[in-house]
Amino acid sequence: MKEILKRISIDPNVCFGKPCIRGTRIWVSLILDFLAEGMSVKKILEEYPHLTQEDIRAAIAYGAEMSRQRYVEISAGTLK
Repeated sequence: MKEILKRISIDPNVCFGKPCIRGTRIWVSLILDFLAEGMSVKKILEEYPHLTQEDIRAAIAYGAEMSRQRYVEISAGTLK
């Protein structure tokens, strides 16, 4: 996991310090939003050709790691 996370950078002078794919100004959260909305990895790579599948995996890994440290309040309703 540590190796893939090296693809993520956090620099207070770049994108307000938000986690980005290293060497870009593409926020990890943007990639995760695209995936959550149902965009395929293939489509993301078409829209951002300088990204790689490993970059997408790094964004997912970063999101997974963050979810271990904090959580977002959601309603406890049931799915229908």
